[in-house]
Amino acid sequence: MIVKNPSKIIRTDKWQLNPTPEQRFLLEETVKVYRRFCKFLTGIVFTHWDKLGGLSNNEVVPAVERLMHFTAQNPNIKYQLIGSVFHKFPSYYRRAAIAFVVGQVSSYMTRYLDWQSGIRGRRDAKPPILNPDAGCYPSLYKGQCYKLHGTSQIEIKVFTGRDWVWTTVQIAGLRERHTVDSNKMLSPQLVLKHNTCHLSVPFECHPEERQPEQNVVAVDLGINTTACVSVVNFDGTVIHRAFIHPGRDIDRRDKRLKSISTRARKTMGKGGKLHKGFCSNTYQKCRNINQQIAHTVSKQILSIAKQFNSQAIVFEHLKGWKPKGGRKRSILRQRFHGWLKSMIRDYTEMKWAEAGGKVIEVIAAYTSKLAYDGSGTVQRDSKNYALAKFSSGKRYNCDLNGSMNIAARGILKLVRRKDNKKLSSKNSGRLPRSWACLCDLWNPVVPKLASLHLHLAAAGGGASFSDIGL
Repeated sequence: MIVKNPSKIIRTDKWQLNPTPEQRFLLEETVKVYRRFCKFLTGIVFTHWDKLGGLSNNEVVPAVERLMHFTAQNPNIKYQLIGSVFHKFPSYYRRAAIAFVVGQVSSYMTRYLDWQSGIRGRRDAKPPILNPDAGCYPSLYKGQCYKLHGTSQIEIKVFTGRDWVWTTVQIAGLRERHTVDSNKMLSPQLVLKHNTCHLSVPFECHPEERQPEQNVVAVDLGINTTACVSVVNFDGTVIHRAFIHPGRDIDRRDKRLKSISTRARKTMGKGGKLHKGFCSNTYQKCRNINQQIAHTVSKQILSIAKQFNSQAIVFEHLKGWKPKGGRKRSILRQRFHGWLKSMIRDYTEMKWAEAGGKVIEVIAAYTSKLAYDGSGTVQRDSKNYALAKFSSGKRYNCDLNGSMNIAARGILKLVRRKDNKKLSSKNSGRLPRSWACLCDLWNPVVPKLASLHLHLAAAGGGASFSDIGL
């Protein structure tokens, strides 16, 4: 089976720069003059928005230039500041600034019209504000604003305070997307913040068509174990299992969160309120640790999917799910708040899409409560909630049992069954598509449907299972 991929995917790499103190000053001056120019443009675009708002992307940039850029063909300009204040401002920097400001004003006008129409988050919501100091960064166009010399140096056009010159900056670190032949490098942005300097380099990725094996990677996201992974064939054979739990990072995060409650007690005592921004740096550090955990887990899931050349990665549909267990301010409730179910799923989907795969979601109800062998519901261990007891007396890991059931539901969703009666499970009375367990794949009809699905997909999808009597 050949899996076709979307036409393009945009991903961004960070290329760390190592400028000298003199180059750092020049880069800062370039960002400052670019932001001043964007602030100047905001008033022009907003004033003439009744005429500019209906133009296309290719028409709006020349229309704004005719208002302020003096040429022999355009001598009667309305705004004269660009020649005096922004002397020799490069044309490609100018067009990048126009594109940014048009998008900013367009967003403001949309939000303001929604507010006027009564589409508000609260009844007393204040109208949106157009902020000309947006903290933007200049986009660099190839050949006009930057020249790349291999992967070790980049030449950037910068502002000295009086003139625009070229300076060569060392590239200290970069990722690997530039090494992929099918990736197309787009215009980077020059970013300076927190005493660091880097290029934000977007790439247009075109994944190759895949020929995956007949298996899926199922992921059960839990509290006791961050992710339990099972690789299951279409015939119900479990060929790989893995437990992913970065405990060291979780302990680092929980230790910092515990220090916040200790400092809060010392600050306000038994009553009172904390000031705005209390322990904001610690909270930011915890958010960064959460992102690191999500990236680590998603990277390991992706590694397993690539190792077994899987058709898809299957998750439970947990959007909008809210915890019901645990008392307020209890340890269990805190652990639920630290559950990174959405972040791990989103990061995995983004990385897997770049590799040419797809992520599917299945119904989460009863994935861990039903035994994978079809023997009925399981009973959780009172002392160790991660263990489950089957009706036959067998004890098994509950998360692993859930991941197998997730895989079964994902496989049945992939093969696009048309007749539920042919895939009935040992538990009569429940729909296999919604409440399927691993035992439903042991039915001999399922492998036949899977192989037929591959033949139909290879033939172009023109036929269906009903055409062949299934």
